[in-house]
Amino acid sequence: MKGFKEFLLQGNLVEIATGLIIATAFASVVTAFTNFLLEVIGRLTGGADFNFDEMEIFGFQTVGPFLTALVAFIIMAAAVYFGVIKPYTALKARFQTEEEEVVEEHIELLREIRDSLKKA
Repeated sequence: MKGFKEFLLQGNLVEIATGLIIATAFASVVTAFTNFLLEVIGRLTGGADFNFDEMEIFGFQTVGPFLTALVAFIIMAAAVYFGVIKPYTALKARFQTEEEEVVEEHIELLREIRDSLKKA
């Protein structure tokens, strides 16, 4: 029972649960944004409908829902890439160079200590 209690109180479990909750909320935001973009594009193109659910090709009725899902996926992927991944990568690169310099100072200090111990 003690091991189970420790497992539940680990920071990783809480972090994963928090990430899952945030991801679920973010998914609904991206879905709403995708629907908004589809509506805007439809109005700009004179009422083009991106709902291919009724579409049928060579007698296959599942092509329409697939195309609808594909268009939605491409828009969602673009929104996530340009709205999350690119800014995150830029921020990470900005702060990572500062951290690498600090790490290099520590490594240099450790090398000096090592060299002085070799001489002694």
